[in-house]
Amino acid sequence: MFYVTVFLQYTAQYLKTRMAYRVDMMVEILSDLLFQGVNLIFILIVFGHTQLLGGWTKDEIIFIYGFFLVPFAIFSAFFNIWDFNERYIVKGEMDRVLTRPVHSLFQIILERMELESLFGAVTGIAVMLYAGVRLDLSLSWWDPFVFIVMVLGGSLVYAGIFVMLASIGFWSDSRTDIMPMMYNISNYGRYPVDIYNRVIRYVLTWILPFAFVGVYPSAYFLKKSEWYGYALLTPVIGIAFFTLAILVWNIGVTKYRGAGN
Repeated sequence: MFYVTVFLQYTAQYLKTRMAYRVDMMVEILSDLLFQGVNLIFILIVFGHTQLLGGWTKDEIIFIYGFFLVPFAIFSAFFNIWDFNERYIVKGEMDRVLTRPVHSLFQIILERMELESLFGAVTGIAVMLYAGVRLDLSLSWWDPFVFIVMVLGGSLVYAGIFVMLASIGFWSDSRTDIMPMMYNISNYGRYPVDIYNRVIRYVLTWILPFAFVGVYPSAYFLKKSEWYGYALLTPVIGIAFFTLAILVWNIGVTKYRGAGN
């Protein structure tokens, strides 16, 4: 309950701050929507030259992209730690964080959250509904609950990977470009893994499991029975990677040496 109370207080203060600059917030939301629209247009351009992509139709790819946007939006809202190394390690703000009686990662998540990114989830659901209607998909009463579990699992996959990458800063306090590179790699999870060669499929499934953010959980709703096993592993992989990330983070904190003078 203590952590829930802290979260609600941070959220209230964040909303007050953002509402003081409404135009700035609207520009950020429109920018995100534009970026998502450009990615969708890219998919349409690809299917302007072919009817199938690795056996997947245009509407199926659009559905996968829509699903991908939902866990990605949750991740972007609460794990905005792209600049962790520079801000908290190089500039020494980690010293301030460690003096408080709250877990360090929890504090950083609250300080860096961007709740307006959650609008991406609304876009993703709208895209899924559009593609689902065109595909004439039918849902069972339990599918909304499965959807929530899959989304949370995909979000934890993203969070786990990037928290582990941020933890590298505890051992190496130099600036690194690994975050942008990993972000680019994560985009491969928007598309069916069977369009890639065997090595990339293995990496996206077991090493950097971005496939569990988009294509695998989407396969469940698209009735791709050959992928059901992977789809049901989504929450397991998410919990496993996030747990591992917390362990790495906790070990990294013990190696933190401070910013010096």
